[in-house]
Amino acid sequence: MRTAQKAQNSRLYSVAITVGLIAYGVVHLLIAWIALQLAWGKSSEQADQQGALQELASKPFGGFLLWVVAIGMFALVIWKALELAYGHLDTEKKVSSAGRAVIYLALSISAARVAMGSGGGQQKGMTAKLMESGPGRILIVVVGLVIIGVGIRQLYKSYTKKFTEDLTGGVSDSTILLGRLGYAAKGVAFLVVGGLFAVAAINYDPEKTGGLDTALRTLKEQPFGSVLLTLMALGIACFGVYCFVWSRNAKK
Repeated sequence: MRTAQKAQNSRLYSVAITVGLIAYGVVHLLIAWIALQLAWGKSSEQADQQGALQELASKPFGGFLLWVVAIGMFALVIWKALELAYGHLDTEKKVSSAGRAVIYLALSISAARVAMGSGGGQQKGMTAKLMESGPGRILIVVVGLVIIGVGIRQLYKSYTKKFTEDLTGGVSDSTILLGRLGYAAKGVAFLVVGGLFAVAAINYDPEKTGGLDTALRTLKEQPFGSVLLTLMALGIACFGVYCFVWSRNAKK
């Protein structure tokens, strides 16, 4: 336990968390940029984390930057793991920390895979296989409901400003606005993704399932879709900028 506490108080640990949150912000800004291109034209990139990583890979020093993202996100996994192991958290915060650790780990692995030249996952193929059986379709509906629950949680954090509990020091009005807009946009995105999973399972249509990219493309297909997608992109961009503020004021 002393070793863990010593690590948490180290300068390297603090810097690693800062780099990780900055990387998380950059990924969201890239997603927002791809979403904007999708809103007002055509984009061959996926408007999600995988697409953002591919976009980053195409830039100068892209491989190096991807490894920075991978290492930074893994540092956030360690942060949350230590928080779970040694922090004095209530049940709600433990669930939140565990969920964040899973998200950070998935992004870390994705960044490493893209850096090594590996492609994206086979989500729709796996979904199609699950839909071949009744229990599999029920599982997909459950997954959709869980994702919807995450979306509601994001909207709750936006409405109550609960995300400010992650910050130390005084929180400015501009930071609160960025956080509220960012969490609201992420909440809506999760609701759409979860809804797509549930409806696809009920209608036995694996092509309708997908992650953030599918959700954003679905928004574009709606009346005033380009406007809706633009608002979503701006909200996601706000979350990206909020991550930069968070990186300087994170409770470690």
